[in-house]
Amino acid sequence: MFTGIVEELGEVTAVENLGDASRFRLRGPVVTEGARHGDSIAVNGVCLTVVEHEGDEFTADVMAETLDRSSLGVLAVGSRVNLERPMAVGDRLGGHIVQGHVDGTGEVVERKPSENWEIVKISLPADLTRYVVEKGSITVDGISLTVVEAGPDFFTVSLIPTTLDLTTLGLKQPGDPVNLEVDVIAKYVERLLGSRGERPAGLPGSQGATP
Repeated sequence: MFTGIVEELGEVTAVENLGDASRFRLRGPVVTEGARHGDSIAVNGVCLTVVEHEGDEFTADVMAETLDRSSLGVLAVGSRVNLERPMAVGDRLGGHIVQGHVDGTGEVVERKPSENWEIVKISLPADLTRYVVEKGSITVDGISLTVVEAGPDFFTVSLIPTTLDLTTLGLKQPGDPVNLEVDVIAKYVERLLGSRGERPAGLPGSQGATP
């Protein structure tokens, strides 16, 4: 389990095509400290397993399905990536509960800079809109963020200078893909209500839903 608090901005140093998978070599001095074979590290919000570790670099294998369903498929040598190690038992939960299981991808639609922050608009797949609410949590490229506006096919987030300086969202431009993971609590609530024959308000088949 992760918290969505990025530990460092790493870099892809090599990409090897394995046919039905790819092997990435990534540099990250912070996350590789004490790393061992089999450890988990989130890369742009995707939980990957350490295959090898040497110095300040580690390798991870990514299967075709993950490449197809996330933005990892567009990574190349020199790409910057958000890196985070799993939360240790007893640590503070600085962000929110993040599993490292990407639910879909969106695209940066627009950036509106301000003096002390920046508003970023991101497209949202139709099947994820029901999980995104204003002031709720969402993970973008592994970053725990608060939703400012939740639209029918988009959402916006407000980024402080620290987030812009220390994560990939300071580099992303309109048209660039991002990994999205919605709040897992929302998915559990939906599943539990569904098992009782109920649906959250506003979803098809729910009591009080607008036709």
